[in-house]
Amino acid sequence: MDNSTRKIGARTNWLTVYQKTGSVTKASLRCGIARSTLYRWIKRHEQDPKAQLSDKSHRPKHLANKKLTPEIELQILEIRKKRKWGAARISTFLLRTYNIRLSPMTIWRVLKTNNVKPIVKRRKQADYILYNKEIPGDRVQMDVTKLRAKAYQFTAIDDCTRLKTIRIYPNKKAESSIDFLYEVLRTFPFPILRVQTDWGTEFFNEAFQLELHEHYIKFRPIKPKSPHLNGKVERTQQTDKTEFWSCFDLSDQSLNLNDLAVEWQEFYNKKRSHSSLKGMTPWQKLQSVEHLISDQYNYAEQQWNPNEKVLPRNYEYLKFLKKHSKNKP
Repeated sequence: MDNSTRKIGARTNWLTVYQKTGSVTKASLRCGIARSTLYRWIKRHEQDPKAQLSDKSHRPKHLANKKLTPEIELQILEIRKKRKWGAARISTFLLRTYNIRLSPMTIWRVLKTNNVKPIVKRRKQADYILYNKEIPGDRVQMDVTKLRAKAYQFTAIDDCTRLKTIRIYPNKKAESSIDFLYEVLRTFPFPILRVQTDWGTEFFNEAFQLELHEHYIKFRPIKPKSPHLNGKVERTQQTDKTEFWSCFDLSDQSLNLNDLAVEWQEFYNKKRSHSSLKGMTPWQKLQSVEHLISDQYNYAEQQWNPNEKVLPRNYEYLKFLKKHSKNKP
């Protein structure tokens, strides 16, 4: 017996007791319910004796300020068909492109109502250990990805808050890396203690490392052929290409890629919800851990090792890494 059938049987019993006693007070005391409750069901029964004593629907007859219109519903279906995105990405795209704020759950209901098949992605099982730094600026991951000829996206993402900075440069020279470092220092509202990169020559060079030393920042490159160790910046660059750059014709030389990158950066940091942050934006995450930053402004200089050396881009570094792996950082 389901819950609705049980409720109908109980209400029928209340009315039977009332009809036998002829008193609302006696019937309510015997059934253990309030007099107002019994009055309500007596009234319902008198208005329509043939009706079942089931709960009425609480769904409103008219919905004021309904966000989901047939036009928006059609738009959602077209985006799904064209880009093969899930509900969360469609929600982000609608907010950024059309300023339409719909929750991923609302979009999921639209897809389900229209019998849209779910996207099946087969992922390779990995045994990597996921981690997050607790303090902003403790470790910042950097990387470069190519958008088109003479257009390289430099990306820096904070390990703790996922706050990121992106800029576009015409080459991957050390001068571009140093200029990008200044952009990161200007953009991030907290001190940076360590920078983590791969073995790309744009970062793994003497000029860039010396510039890091000037700001008391430690250089911590990952092992060769281990992109998963720089997974956060690798993943966010994939998101940039899928959710943002795919919306433009990058062969159009009239596009100001740097202005577009800054626009996307602001949206990503302050409006786009992040699944690894449990739905928060990077800016909201920063506000939740902001109290940890105050003690870090002098920490970098105090903890700086004057013997910090420029690391060579060869297997001598692997010996250094193995030697210091037990007492990181």
